[in-house]
Amino acid sequence: MDLGNYSTITEFILLGLSANPHVQAALFVLFLGIYLLTIMGNLMLLLVIRIDFHLHTPMYFFLSHLSFVDICFSSVTVPKMLENLLSQKKTISVEGCLAQVFFVFVAAGTEACLLSAMAYDRYAAICHPLLYGQIMSKQLYMQLVWGSWGLGFLDALINIFLAVKMVFCKAQIIPHYSCEMPSLLSLSCSDISSNLIALLCSTLLHGLGTFLLVFLSYTRIIATILSISSTLGRSKAFSTCSSHLIAVTLYYGSGLLRHLMPNSGAPLELIFSVQYTVVTPMLNPLIYSLKNKEVKAALARTLEKYLQHIRC
Repeated sequence: MDLGNYSTITEFILLGLSANPHVQAALFVLFLGIYLLTIMGNLMLLLVIRIDFHLHTPMYFFLSHLSFVDICFSSVTVPKMLENLLSQKKTISVEGCLAQVFFVFVAAGTEACLLSAMAYDRYAAICHPLLYGQIMSKQLYMQLVWGSWGLGFLDALINIFLAVKMVFCKAQIIPHYSCEMPSLLSLSCSDISSNLIALLCSTLLHGLGTFLLVFLSYTRIIATILSISSTLGRSKAFSTCSSHLIAVTLYYGSGLLRHLMPNSGAPLELIFSVQYTVVTPMLNPLIYSLKNKEVKAALARTLEKYLQHIRC
């Protein structure tokens, strides 16, 4: 193998979402708006959870970390996408591409683990309400959160450690708006068997593994809700997990559709990828704000305190 070819490839070309300048201008405005809404919405949720003591519970501790992950997830890909939409030279360095892949692994893996931990929290709250305080102790929910971050970083480190050894001597073009591991694997001319095994293990752990935990939790939750005799009781029980169920459906639904499709840059693939990495982080704070009475009440209290402070 000619390793000299590796030194000639110092950057990749990201084809992005469109080559039409007018469409690119419209997409820039659209994604800038989505990115700003994502940052503001998640920061607002973080602030409200932080200052309102009514929300100092395990569920909202998980939610605060989910909001932070969503900010990171969006910030990994969107700024570079916005830069390329305005630039004639739509490139990213090899190092920058690997860094982007690393942080996508961290954010995606951590979010999947957090969603499964939140599903367990809802299971404990609905199926064992009298024992909830004992089951979801501070020690346990802290371990679940920091374990989620730890697994996310460990998964990213393993995959990137193997990725930096790859030799790139093929075409530099990535048919996407961001760097993802499957795109890099297709550009490598070195042995990628270990990379494929690591990627498969990551998919099984953070994809199938966490989804199975969510599925089992909601199987028990639905069975418990259906066993409640009163309509009001069933409605109240379901309302406590409806926001999380919508967030889970969006994340796993778009993620599954994205990764089941071949890495070809087809329009449908790019749409699911945008939904997975850009739109879902924006929607999560809206879902938890509009569908959750406790968050809406906390927002109202925070706004009232702010207005009182201004008057004083």
